Amino acid sequence: MPIEYRKEGKIALFTINRPEVLNALSLETLRELSDDLADFRDDPMLSVGIITGAGDKSFCTGMDLKSTVGLPADSLFGEGTFVRGLDVWKPLIAAINGYAFGGGLEIALACDIRIASQNAILGLTEVSLGLIPGWGGTQRLARLVCFGKAMEMILMGKRISAEEALRLDLVSKVVPLEQLMPTAREWSGRIAELDPQAVQAAKEAMIRGSRMSLEYGMRLEIMLPSRLTNGPRK
Repeated sequence: MPIEYRKEGKIALFTINRPEVLNALSLETLRELSDDLADFRDDPMLSVGIITGAGDKSFCTGMDLKSTVGLPADSLFGEGTFVRGLDVWKPLIAAINGYAFGGGLEIALACDIRIASQNAILGLTEVSLGLIPGWGGTQRLARLVCFGKAMEMILMGKRISAEEALRLDLVSKVVPLEQLMPTAREWSGRIAELDPQAVQAAKEAMIRGSRMSLEYGMRLEIMLPSRLTNGPRK
């Protein structure tokens, strides 16, 4: 299967499994990943997800261009998928194990926490192919790093190392490759020990609030705890 989806207790593990093409995605594979993420979202036994790539070279190198031949341009933007339109309020960790280019980095940007291996190289490289980052990259990157640096990366199709990504706060931690999945599992395990409804409400408040004025974001912060079964934890 192009996407391996495993459930390990409260943790879901999604592995993009196309190492022969550096884990590039077809639209069909993106939809498969999104369907699996919808199952994760709706499974009350699961609390946290980890997305990674198969092998030790690549997380995901974006769209497999061979799979797009003959498709209309407006079909390539992933409408209704994880990168555009599918809301998942459960936390997601991207374990970036090598190349994360184009749509691959955009998948990582759609996650909440990014951990990178030392060999990771990241970039929104679409302009070099006559495209733009159309899976949310033009919007999410500039909300995570300095606007000028986001412009530099996107307009130049620039690739950066894991260490530079750490300096930019694009990733939270850089570890040796052999420690990447143990670290991702450790972090996800710590989240899974917490009240899942509170964690999801906190994520929703932060994501939705980032699209609002401070005034309306503060109102949202008051409203969301009322949905918790046992009320907000002190």
